[in-house]
Amino acid sequence: MSNKSFAPLFVLIGAILWGTTGTAQSFAPEGASPGAIGAIRLAIGGLALLLLAIIRGSYRSQEKWPKLIVVLATVSMAAYQPFFFAAVAKTGVAVGTVVTIGSVPVLTGILGFFFKKERPGKRWAVATMLAIVGCIFLFAKGGSISLQPLGVILALLAGLAYATYAISSKELLQNHPPDAVIATTCCLSAVLLSPLLFVNGLGWLETPRGLAVGLYLGLIASALAYMIYATGLASIPVATAVTLSLAEPLTAALLGILVLDERFTFYTLFGVVSLLMGLLLLSLKPSSIKFRSVV
Repeated sequence: MSNKSFAPLFVLIGAILWGTTGTAQSFAPEGASPGAIGAIRLAIGGLALLLLAIIRGSYRSQEKWPKLIVVLATVSMAAYQPFFFAAVAKTGVAVGTVVTIGSVPVLTGILGFFFKKERPGKRWAVATMLAIVGCIFLFAKGGSISLQPLGVILALLAGLAYATYAISSKELLQNHPPDAVIATTCCLSAVLLSPLLFVNGLGWLETPRGLAVGLYLGLIASALAYMIYATGLASIPVATAVTLSLAEPLTAALLGILVLDERFTFYTLFGVVSLLMGLLLLSLKPSSIKFRSVV
């Protein structure tokens, strides 16, 4: 698991698992709000990872946990979901998703440049542009799109939260095991989002289908996905990992076509091809991806 040559593959697998969340949520019973689903997902995933980390002795390290970085990672993970769902509600699924996901690699590159003194090379820039173009075409419907300024701002805030989490968790992974880092941030984020559980109710979780959805989202699409992603993130640059994580919308789009019978259009095909080209550009020869110090 420590072999750096497999790190991009781990990030891709984690992103693919994240990409199944939308399809899984579509099977949730009526009354399951996005906020409640998100809180349950983090709670189940966080507790599972916490148990695993304790069993594996991942908290035995004498290294201190930087409180400010832990708070930053926790708040950014918790903030992502309400910002994203609010953006989608204001400006629609297509625009909200594209602005959020498309802004993440760019914002991560900017944050990495200023705070970690790193900059991606031309390979990352080309791959990121291909992936962003792919995202835009994946969610293009060929019709008119109404832009809501507030919705776009919320989507950018969601992208900033995602990018901030990637940067801060990368910092924690330098001195702590992946399962301990993800368990800590997931559990603390679940606590921050816990009021949503009381506001929206958990009656849907008492049904067999609701419980199955909750367990899948918590154990597979969160605990396993974050664990695999963090393992890869520990060995490659943040900007590279974030661009590779754009496999998430690719997976979501393909599942929408194959499972939810969504329409396959020329835009979808172009988006899939463009995204695949960007991901392959980064993942086929990871040893050639270099970050250069700017100081």
